[in-house]
Amino acid sequence: MNTDIENLFKDKVIGHPAGLFVIFFTEMWERFSFYGMKILLVLFLTTPFLSDNPGWEWSRENALALIGTYSSLLYLTPIVGGYVADKITGYKWAVIIGCFIMMLGHLAMVFETTASLYIGLALLIIGTGFFKPNMTSMISEMYKGKESKKDGAYTIYYMGVNAGAFFGMMLCGYLAENIGWSYGFGLAGIFMLGGLIQFWLAKDLFGSIGEKPSKVYEVEIPQNINEDSPVANETAITEELNPFTTIDKVLMALSALGGILYLFNDPISKIGNINLLPFNLGGLDGSNVTVLTALVMFLYLIISRMSRYDTIVRDKIIAVSIFGIFTVFFFAAFEQSLGSMTLFARDYTDRALTGNSALIFKIIDSVLTVVPLTIITWVLYLLFKKTFSKIPYSNIVLALTFVFLWYVVFYKINNEFSKEATEVGASWFGILNSFFIITLAPLFSKWWESKYNPSVAMKYGIGLILLGAGFGILVFGTMGIPQGAKTASVSMIFLILAYLFHTMGELCVSPVGLSYLSKLVPGRMIGFMFGIWYLAIAIGQKAAGTMGGMIDKITEEYSLSTFFLIFTLVPVSIGVISMLLNPILKKLMHGVK
Repeated sequence: MNTDIENLFKDKVIGHPAGLFVIFFTEMWERFSFYGMKILLVLFLTTPFLSDNPGWEWSRENALALIGTYSSLLYLTPIVGGYVADKITGYKWAVIIGCFIMMLGHLAMVFETTASLYIGLALLIIGTGFFKPNMTSMISEMYKGKESKKDGAYTIYYMGVNAGAFFGMMLCGYLAENIGWSYGFGLAGIFMLGGLIQFWLAKDLFGSIGEKPSKVYEVEIPQNINEDSPVANETAITEELNPFTTIDKVLMALSALGGILYLFNDPISKIGNINLLPFNLGGLDGSNVTVLTALVMFLYLIISRMSRYDTIVRDKIIAVSIFGIFTVFFFAAFEQSLGSMTLFARDYTDRALTGNSALIFKIIDSVLTVVPLTIITWVLYLLFKKTFSKIPYSNIVLALTFVFLWYVVFYKINNEFSKEATEVGASWFGILNSFFIITLAPLFSKWWESKYNPSVAMKYGIGLILLGAGFGILVFGTMGIPQGAKTASVSMIFLILAYLFHTMGELCVSPVGLSYLSKLVPGRMIGFMFGIWYLAIAIGQKAAGTMGGMIDKITEEYSLSTFFLIFTLVPVSIGVISMLLNPILKKLMHGVK
């Protein structure tokens, strides 16, 4: 293994092994496909039949119920996919399997039938389960013994994530809204296929890194600061004294079953009028009774397990659990970006531009597209110089995908400049999050490295308040819209500013949670707690769909500004609570910074 790592580090691109950039481009095409498809989904499902680009004319509630379940499952299947990779396939083959299954999912979406939609979404969920956890695992394995360079590696990797999301939402969205939905879904599938082939052809570059696990286990370095030798010994003893009991396993199985039943029953009962849980109890329907029962069982499981640990470990797990609750609230609001906020962009935002304003937008949009793509193409050229002799066919496939990408970009630019006026696509606003992350991440990174670096509770508080402030801007922008209105013409500036504040909030919360989890949780519990962390995000994703689906009901009974006011007050309140709990959380963390 060490030999393979050393060989990888011989061929460097921008100071990092060339293999990192193979992963970078694979991740970029996967995120291109994933976000390109996801931003189209709510628009496609809710667009009227009788329009220039007919959709399925679902109600917003039904569309967001399906999207909420889909998004939630995307964070649950990686728990299984990571386990399968660890025990059976290895990371490398898990990535290849995941890419192939996702490619089939994108292909199914092209046909725009009910069966192909559900098959496509199911394949994307399964494929993401194999893909999502194992790309980062490969990076971790590549940098064993070179931990000082790992932060830089993950920074490059996440640039690939955001570059893919940026171009996917921009280009898939453009083709779907201007030519037809199948073109947008199809473009996502083409680049998923490109990512699969280029990674497959480059797999030998990694040697045995990411291969099927052997039965000979290596002694690994401590995973986090809790595993200095005396504490590590105590942790090992504690774990041996706290195995999963039969009751623990039964509670896990029952709570998981209840959660899955709720996830599937919500959209099925609304869209297909088929209720999997046809009973009532205490004024609550079967779906709500089931999910609340599952939640109670799960909370009992966590509390009972925590009570069996020693004081220090228990306190740290309590701190992680509190941050997990904050994470649920954050994502329940933040994930409106590809749901209710995309609908707001389409139906309530003035997107028509003429004269100088249209020309300025076209120039800005072209610069936003061409400059990042030029930089990434230059990175591709550097990768070619280092690896063409070793993986020529992978490089050729990668080059062809970039030629096609440039073709789509020039088609878009030429088509836009041929028009006198322009209408900004509803999907275009989705790129703002990725753009702001790329531009603001270095500033926030410098803040975290300075003497003014706030504690984790303060970061969560700041992030949640910024998120709420973004919705507050939308409250102000929608105050003139009458009760029950289905359309309006609010200035684009409100939506742009909302995305700016949301991204700043994300930069305070999203990278922080997993970092502190790895510091606070004993090494032997990392896998279990990462699973719980993904579960917290999954709950937030489903809550986002459920709450977003209330947009019509709240708008009809009150107003659109009231709808956004809920997403203002709740995150701000939770943010203030996080700040007030800062002294208590510091004590629970026992010196971890």
